[in-house]
Amino acid sequence: MQISFVTNAAAGDGAWVVGAMEGGALLPSAVRLDKASGGALTRALKYSRFTGKTGQMLEVLAPAGVKASRLLLVGLGKAESLDEKGLETLGAQIVGRLYTSGEIAARFEIDPPPTSKKGGGKVKKSELAAHLAFGAKLKSYAFDKYRTRNLDEYEKKLKTVRIVTADVAAAKKAHAGLAAVAEGIFLARDLVNEPPNILYPAEFARRAKAQLSKLGVKVEILGEADMKKRGFGALLGVGQGSDRESQLVVMQWNGGPKSKKGKNAAPVALVGKGVCFDSGGLSIKVGAGMQGMKGDMAGAACVTGTMLALATRKAKVNAVGVIGLVENMPDGGAFRPDDVLTSLSGQTIEVLNTDAEGRLVLADALTYTQRRFKPKFLIDLATLTGAIVQTLGYEHAGIFSNDDQLVQRVQAAGRYTGERVWQLPLDPFYDKMIRSKIADMKNIGGGNSGSITAAQFLLRFIEKGTVWAHLDIAGVAWQDGEQKPTIPSWGTGWGVRLLNRLVKDHYEA
Repeated sequence: MQISFVTNAAAGDGAWVVGAMEGGALLPSAVRLDKASGGALTRALKYSRFTGKTGQMLEVLAPAGVKASRLLLVGLGKAESLDEKGLETLGAQIVGRLYTSGEIAARFEIDPPPTSKKGGGKVKKSELAAHLAFGAKLKSYAFDKYRTRNLDEYEKKLKTVRIVTADVAAAKKAHAGLAAVAEGIFLARDLVNEPPNILYPAEFARRAKAQLSKLGVKVEILGEADMKKRGFGALLGVGQGSDRESQLVVMQWNGGPKSKKGKNAAPVALVGKGVCFDSGGLSIKVGAGMQGMKGDMAGAACVTGTMLALATRKAKVNAVGVIGLVENMPDGGAFRPDDVLTSLSGQTIEVLNTDAEGRLVLADALTYTQRRFKPKFLIDLATLTGAIVQTLGYEHAGIFSNDDQLVQRVQAAGRYTGERVWQLPLDPFYDKMIRSKIADMKNIGGGNSGSITAAQFLLRFIEKGTVWAHLDIAGVAWQDGEQKPTIPSWGTGWGVRLLNRLVKDHYEA
């Protein structure tokens, strides 16, 4: 779908979209269109239940006096409640409505009133127009490459959206960064949505390199032989039951300043769990529990999408993304319950359950990232535990951290983008639960506090002085139920907006 910004959309066919505030007060563009159409909106309002509440819509087909195929009046709610996130949702809802109508082109002349920024000031109208476009763009995503029948049923005919704004240049500038984030989200969604027979570790690594290298990101791929020499015993242990070779992908974007000695300043670092399919290994999952386990690499997908977003918008930051890619499969060579693995850090791990594999992958990836890059901060993302879904459901990711300031910054970015996080504790009491009788630790802590003991396990691989946070995204990485307006697919691409905002607000030069 092509989105453009114009000062005054030329008259023509297609849908014209205008707005009203709660209480039914038409915005100026809606008033002008109502007059041009001989009061079509006024008459329709008289016989409707439209009150201008957020998301309400009123449609007038083939109005007299204008060339539009339809007029669509949308409710913006109360002025004091209107914000960038709300306009993104509205943009997606409008596009969704126009998809059902079969429209090919539309112009949005909503002209919302300026909204207050948190901390004072006003959000410019050009920025509001950019966020409206961003929501429309997110709604345009589709993953239908494997459909061969009934294609008309899934076709999205809306091809052109023109957004009317007084300051086209400012709107384009504001939208450019958001469009880069949208591309990162779409890449993350594509990766999560792909079937596991297509997207196995080597293919994931190949796509990451192909997508990012052309944007100036340095991409390295470590295969099993290289990782074995280095001592990646935990990560390789998880993948040894699969015919597919495990991979470690290292992505570096150097858009920030140099240090005084001419070297790149310390980067921000993102680490992602990339279990391309998780059968549970020898501790095999039940059939229903195995469905959807192609998405167990959503943390790695988020890291890859975020790196693409940062590079596309040429972020003034040094950033590193590291993803461990494996398959957890049960064959005669698979790792077993009661095995002891030696991690890259040198710490030993007693395996009690092979379905607690993601933390093993992350353990080696975290150690490698810290020792090689010595980052400003390190955030890992993983669909790590079903326990986090039981705790927080599908609206929040869980965050665990050794640094309060980093938690506060992530929380603020989550509130702004709608990708919200909730902090859960780390404590020596929980750490005791993963003590092993024969090794340095065991990979599960028992039947209770599963998300916390998993985070405590990861904390054992965080070296002194590293600022770290762990995001358990098992409840937000995909959606099996009702789709949200800006997320029209199973894979959500969760985390790309959050991490991009975190970097933009606090770590760019």
